[in-house]
Amino acid sequence: MVLSAKHRDELNCAIADYLKTSGYIEAFNHFVQEADVPSDKVSDKKFVGLLEKKWTSVLRLQKKVMDMEAKMSETVKEYEGGPTKKDRSADSWIPRPPERYCLTGHRMPVTRVIFHPVYNVMVSASEDGSIKVWDYESGDFERTLKGHTDAVNDIAFESSGKTLASCSSDLTIRLWDFVGFECMKTLHGHDHTVSSIQFVPTGDFIVSASRDKSIKVWEVSTGYCTKTLTGHREWVRVATISPDGKLIASGSNDHTIRIWDIATKECKLELREHDHVVECVAWAPEGCTPHINEAIITENPRAAKSEGPFLVSGSRDKTIKVFDISTGSCIISLIGHDNWVRQAIFHPSGKFIVSCADDKTLRVWDFKNRRCTKTIAAHEHFVTCLDFHKNGPYVITGSVDQLCKVWECR
Repeated sequence: MVLSAKHRDELNCAIADYLKTSGYIEAFNHFVQEADVPSDKVSDKKFVGLLEKKWTSVLRLQKKVMDMEAKMSETVKEYEGGPTKKDRSADSWIPRPPERYCLTGHRMPVTRVIFHPVYNVMVSASEDGSIKVWDYESGDFERTLKGHTDAVNDIAFESSGKTLASCSSDLTIRLWDFVGFECMKTLHGHDHTVSSIQFVPTGDFIVSASRDKSIKVWEVSTGYCTKTLTGHREWVRVATISPDGKLIASGSNDHTIRIWDIATKECKLELREHDHVVECVAWAPEGCTPHINEAIITENPRAAKSEGPFLVSGSRDKTIKVFDISTGSCIISLIGHDNWVRQAIFHPSGKFIVSCADDKTLRVWDFKNRRCTKTIAAHEHFVTCLDFHKNGPYVITGSVDQLCKVWECR
């Protein structure tokens, strides 16, 4: 490498300063004489410590280059090892790095991300009190829905996608017209933070869970609370309705999961397998049944097949568990996350479980063999939420780092 005269003089001065300050006086004198370094430049303050600064900068840059090369190598392996677009099968779609889009705009942690059931948009909620709409195919921001005066903790669409429900730490639930993007109703009734919201399959009612230890059922058309379910001893983090609309599963800070009959308000089952706060619960889709039965038989060949229903849960005890609600038993336990599990859902095909956690990762689990098949370093901070598109090859995540990310599946 050929240095210009100016750069060569500066380097010589920096070397001379290093030799002098390090006490190598004899070497310093020989170097100054041989390199013909002017005496006035040797004492110039701008060269003091310059060589050490340059050297440490080079080491830092070298580390960054090595990290980038490692990431590039991983990306190349992903593209070469994964199936091509022509070979894609919806049954085997799993998210692969790097992310397709990184969406910025929220000013505080993202609490929930969901796909629209019809259109190519996704919606995110945040502790900044806003709800944002994005085009996940182009990565473009579309609009913001404002109305809540505190953190928005959960959002949900009814099946047609015409109505969006949101719940907040401001103690309210809001129903939004997703055509005109106006707030249609504000529902009051909870006495503390509303942490979870979901429509029943018919879209006539919504179910909410709250820090006031209750679960409420609301009529959409009138906005009235028609039922209140009580029994949990602490904050109810989540409540979700079974696909047939007959049962509610709830998870709480009291470490339990409860199964409720929505018609009678009766608690039919209490599951106590977790050792810490239950952060999330999700019902298994119908397509899961044969895969779960395979997992049961793999563990115990003499076990009888079950028709379920089945439920997956995630907890602050860092585990993911699958329950057979017909027997009240835990049939699968997945261990691998290094911090609180924030969300766990079934893959649309029923073959995998996808989860995210405070260990900053997004993971894909082959629950039949009780192993994690894919770990993605998804965000720079806790990963709070995820959603898997029911028909397209996309996964979205949200994080405490205030970002939403769109991941393409292959």
